[in-house]
Amino acid sequence: MTADQEAPTIPHVRRSYVAARGVRFHVTEAGEGRPVLALHGWPQHHYVYRDLLGDPPGGLRVIAPDLPGYGWSGVAPHRWGKDDVASDVLALMDEMGLDEDVLLVGHDWGGFVGYRMVLREPRRFGGFLVLNMAHPWAAKRDVVRQGWRLLAYQPLMASLGVPLQRRTRFLEWLFRSGTSGGGMDRETIRIFSERFRDPGVARAATDTYRTFLLKEIPGSVRRPEVRPATVPVRALFGKDDAAVHYSLAAAETARADDYTLELVEGCGHFIVDERPELVRERLIALDAETR
Repeated sequence: MTADQEAPTIPHVRRSYVAARGVRFHVTEAGEGRPVLALHGWPQHHYVYRDLLGDPPGGLRVIAPDLPGYGWSGVAPHRWGKDDVASDVLALMDEMGLDEDVLLVGHDWGGFVGYRMVLREPRRFGGFLVLNMAHPWAAKRDVVRQGWRLLAYQPLMASLGVPLQRRTRFLEWLFRSGTSGGGMDRETIRIFSERFRDPGVARAATDTYRTFLLKEIPGSVRRPEVRPATVPVRALFGKDDAAVHYSLAAAETARADDYTLELVEGCGHFIVDERPELVRERLIALDAETR
């Protein structure tokens, strides 16, 4: 698949391109009211939020950009360091006038980047709904205990990610094995997988993992995160996730003023696809409690 692949249709969605910090962001949005910035992970793009975009909750403006190098956004002017990506998205917020009371939603790497954003500029956010991602204060014992999950695929992605995504059925297998509660039909899997056959998108995804293994993990060992989250954080976690264990999101180790973890039985890593109505309900609840 080439860069000519068209973005999937979502009825009534507004699309635009916004330049911020050297990135040409592809931005989708729907609804009116309080802004909700929804960040996707790998191997996905804005389409993961198709249910919220296609039918936005009343009083909410759902904004789902493609992260740098992913989906239909332009390439990143860096190697996908997560602090760099956080700076990119914060710059996008500047360009869009999203200065305060924003609800942040982040799944997978979108959640990882989201934590960096709320820790750096908490004044801009009213709440953070994080989906199937570890928090940055995870206990070392839990990280060591669950380290085998990283070794299962991340070194492979970091070294051979471009050919793996472009020339094999690895992503199709990943989607099928990563869901335990349904929600990923063949067409949805195709929409996500085909985009990563583009060489630029495949490179961004490879850099995501390479930088994580070579930079962010060593950095977290040398300088563990000590900043507390002052923004209300609601973690929703599919308990059957084979990639990220829920112990890495434990409330007991979270340095946060207001943090809760909810485990979802019978749900895997791709919780937005598997439990879209539950994600919607928790977003509406977060909006109500933080107004």
